[in-house]
Amino acid sequence: MALHQVTLSIFENNVGVSDAVLLDPLTEEAFIENIQQRFGHDQIYTYIGNVVVSVNPYRKLALYTDSVIEEYRCRNIYELPPHIYAISDDAYRSMRDRNLDQCIIISGESGSGKTEASKMIMHYIAKVSGKGRDIDQVKEQLLQSNPVLEAFGNAKTNKNDNSSRFGKYMDIEFDYKGDPIGGVITNYLLEKSRVAGQSTGERNFHIFYQLLTGADPGTLANLKLTSDPNQFAILNKSGCVSVDTVDDKDNYHTVMHGMEVIGFRKDEIKAVHQLLASVLKLGNVEFVHRSNMDGTDGCEIEDDTELRDIADLLSCSLENLYESLTRKSVEVRGEKVKSDLNLAGATYARDALCKAIYSRMFSWLVTRINDSIRVKSQSTGKCKVMGVLDIYGFEVFQENSFEQFIINYCNEKLQQIFIELTLKEEQDEYIKEGIEWIHVDFFNNAVICELIEKPNVGILAMLDEECLRPGNVTDKTFLEKLNVACGNHPHYESRGCRKNQSDRTLSHDIFRLKHYAGNVTYKVEGFIDKNNDLLFRDLSQAMYACGHSLLKELFPEGDPALKSLKRPATTGSQFKVSVTELMKNLLSKNPNYVRCIKPNDQKRPGVFSLEIVKHQVRYLGLMENVRVRRAGYAFRQTYPQFLYRYKMLAKETWPHWEGDPKEGVKIICLAQDISSEEYAFGKSKIFIRNPRMLFDMEERRRDRMHYLAVMIQKTYKGWKQQKLYQLMRASQVIIAARFRGFWAQKQYKRTKRATLVLQCFVRGWRARVLLKKLRREKLELWAVAVIRKYFLGWKVRKEYRKKFRAQAGPKIVKFLQVALKKQFLLNLKKSLPSMSPTDPYWPKCSPRFKNTSDQLQVLFHRWRCSKYREKFDAAERYRMKEKVTASDLFKDKKEGYTQTVSVQFAGDYQNLRQNPKWKKMNEVANDNHVVFADAIRKVNRANGKMVDQLLVVSTQAILVIEHHTMMVKYRIPVGEIKRISLSPFRDSLVVLHLQKTEEEELPSDPAHENGDKLSKKGDFLFCCDHAIEVVAKAYLVIQNSTSQAPSVQISKQFSAQFGSTSVQLNFQNGVQDIVGGIKIQRRKNVMDVLQP
Repeated sequence: MALHQVTLSIFENNVGVSDAVLLDPLTEEAFIENIQQRFGHDQIYTYIGNVVVSVNPYRKLALYTDSVIEEYRCRNIYELPPHIYAISDDAYRSMRDRNLDQCIIISGESGSGKTEASKMIMHYIAKVSGKGRDIDQVKEQLLQSNPVLEAFGNAKTNKNDNSSRFGKYMDIEFDYKGDPIGGVITNYLLEKSRVAGQSTGERNFHIFYQLLTGADPGTLANLKLTSDPNQFAILNKSGCVSVDTVDDKDNYHTVMHGMEVIGFRKDEIKAVHQLLASVLKLGNVEFVHRSNMDGTDGCEIEDDTELRDIADLLSCSLENLYESLTRKSVEVRGEKVKSDLNLAGATYARDALCKAIYSRMFSWLVTRINDSIRVKSQSTGKCKVMGVLDIYGFEVFQENSFEQFIINYCNEKLQQIFIELTLKEEQDEYIKEGIEWIHVDFFNNAVICELIEKPNVGILAMLDEECLRPGNVTDKTFLEKLNVACGNHPHYESRGCRKNQSDRTLSHDIFRLKHYAGNVTYKVEGFIDKNNDLLFRDLSQAMYACGHSLLKELFPEGDPALKSLKRPATTGSQFKVSVTELMKNLLSKNPNYVRCIKPNDQKRPGVFSLEIVKHQVRYLGLMENVRVRRAGYAFRQTYPQFLYRYKMLAKETWPHWEGDPKEGVKIICLAQDISSEEYAFGKSKIFIRNPRMLFDMEERRRDRMHYLAVMIQKTYKGWKQQKLYQLMRASQVIIAARFRGFWAQKQYKRTKRATLVLQCFVRGWRARVLLKKLRREKLELWAVAVIRKYFLGWKVRKEYRKKFRAQAGPKIVKFLQVALKKQFLLNLKKSLPSMSPTDPYWPKCSPRFKNTSDQLQVLFHRWRCSKYREKFDAAERYRMKEKVTASDLFKDKKEGYTQTVSVQFAGDYQNLRQNPKWKKMNEVANDNHVVFADAIRKVNRANGKMVDQLLVVSTQAILVIEHHTMMVKYRIPVGEIKRISLSPFRDSLVVLHLQKTEEEELPSDPAHENGDKLSKKGDFLFCCDHAIEVVAKAYLVIQNSTSQAPSVQISKQFSAQFGSTSVQLNFQNGVQDIVGGIKIQRRKNVMDVLQP
């Protein structure tokens, strides 16, 4: 269970004990059981004071998110559960705020997670430090250096899939604000013997496999490589070329990206690739024995194909390279003598060259990275430094050689300064706080360090002396020398010593050292060669003579102008100097420690092997570390923090203490009746002797917190219920007031609604009475008027009857007719319809004027149509003419015509006027005015099959064009078309009937090479989706061109002339089993057109 959901103290919600200093009882079994218990709950970190113990979980945990980083940022190391971020933050803030240079030393066995721990530290520093373009660039370069160095310096071993085979110390430099501005990387003792060979089940360095699987085929071809690792001897001998947990292809791209970010140029990356390819191919070079005439042994290269590729990659002479691998030069009394190398010597020279190229290339990579990440300017003042040391852990194998001896020597030195600095830190804190210092007994491994490094008599000194001694020098003579010089040393054992002659666990070619971490036996075979690290001068000179851009820098001793007989420093002496410098660097900084533990050898998550962990706990000296921290007082804490945590244990300090924190702490201790011998008061901290006292106080605090929680709950619940009651009471008052108002409003609206209904009924009754009265009055007035009119008429007729003639009647009738006609026309004038030709409205009239009204309606419609046409320009009139023509031709004659009435004729559906091929073609022909252009399906006269073509109707001719090539297939002059035929159905088939003419000469114009030959072809059939439009346009074009309109035939049957044959076309509608479109079948002189 992760502990980072909320901010917690190290005492709360933890499994086991977070700080091993507080273990009670303090035994090795209790310590291992505690970390096992925490490991089982994914709490992989445990403190020993300010030392972090980390157990590798072999799986990803949710402990490293950005939210977790924010929790640990600017927090006291003991304020939250143990985490590597806590020690990282403490070191960072000490460097930034107190100007104390820091170093974080990460140690542990191979596979314990040291590399991952260093990555987490770098990631945390990058997250919490400042932001900015230059700062982010520095951060990215520092972070990207990790995958690059891992690829070239890490390998898969039997204990770890990503084991660091070199030591790395990185100094990160910061400015006064705590922002990273650069860094320096120092590497230690690359295991270059791995280049030439590996143990069974292990791999060479990652970069070889990444290059072969990740590089693109073009890159591999340029490097003369194949993608199969089994094709290379230095990769396939161990029987392991791939790892399930490692994605070499993806890692290769990560490495290439990292090199680009760091600042490697493309030519530098190419040069590194060439060196890697050369090492791979050099491992494939095989030698065969050769007996010389003088009786000496020699050798020669079995197949020089690989050597030719190497010479090409390194830009060197094949003969020179061949000579340096099979012969060596020796200077005797100023004369250079060349001798042949035997088979073993040549193999040694080849392997030595492989190791030298790779190890020197690795050193160059580190130097190149340092050039990029080094601080560019010192204008910001003195830099602050934080170092991160990720170095090999203590190694104990079945067979331990020179590499393990050197590695374990380095770990002895680290353990020595760890104990010294831890004791010094404890002593300084006691003195600072005014507490009496208690002497601590511990194992001082300085005696082992002296045994290894002491001048003249140490093991390294005697190894160098033996390497430099003339005569027959072997590993056996070195062991004999050790037995004589170190035989009486209590930490040295060998079968050649008198005290161990009967010890059968020791063979005659090994010696045993009693390290602080346990006994380790070393096999002396290879000590002399590995310490000498000899590379023949001929090979150095051959590499220097290469044209490759890096080799002169990698092999400076090969320069013939720099003749030096001085023997190069041995590996052991170089490493001793490096370790000494490292120790000085570490001692100049404030140390912080991360101790990494591997829980099992199978790299399986959730498995905790007690024996394996116990061995690591011993050689890491963790119990000694705990005992040093426990000496005197096991726990210490500042007064404000102690008071804040335990103030509820005394009435005087709860809930607030206004006085001196130290006095408050004293009151708490007195209130708990704790013996004064169990604690001591320093200047700023309280020191607790026994962890049991702390656990008792934690138990009392837990009980008190429970009591306080209950009290708070009780008070809160009472307050909550009181507030709820007050809220409910106030709500009841509001609801009652609102309801009374609502009810009164509802009653008022009801009364008002009833009143309005009564008012309406009364008003309606009054209105009806008044209306009845008014109607009666109106009727009476009308009756009076009628009676008066008839009376006056009778009176006039009676008075003038004698004066009228007999023919007066017809005149009166005529007058009345004229008056009625005038009235009709005046009424019509007032109610004429709108000027829109589509407006169907016409005023009604009496049956007397029905015929006149109909004729006037026709005349008015024609007049407003003429007015409407006067608004059009010539183009619009022509388009209207096309529509009228289509109406005359097809209205009520062809199905589907009504759907085309509202659709505007587009004409050029292929945008042919903008087509450059059409423009070019019309530079010769005179068909540039396009009336219609669309894709059609031309019907084959022989079998009825259809082919897609392009139909173009111009003012001069109708053209059929190949759509893709724009080549004219047929050109039909419009004057040649005498008739156009269609069916009355919905099909889109059109037949152009041509006049019968004599065969014409082909035009000399190349533009008409494939057209105009109409003789013997007959009538033209095609299907067009815009059949009505193309017929209407062709009709008008023919009429305008020939002044004679072609006939348009719409019939279910008509004949067509196909060459000299007359064919009958029959159209059938409603045929079953025809999906879409039409189907055309020809049977001799009959062609059936079938459509659904």
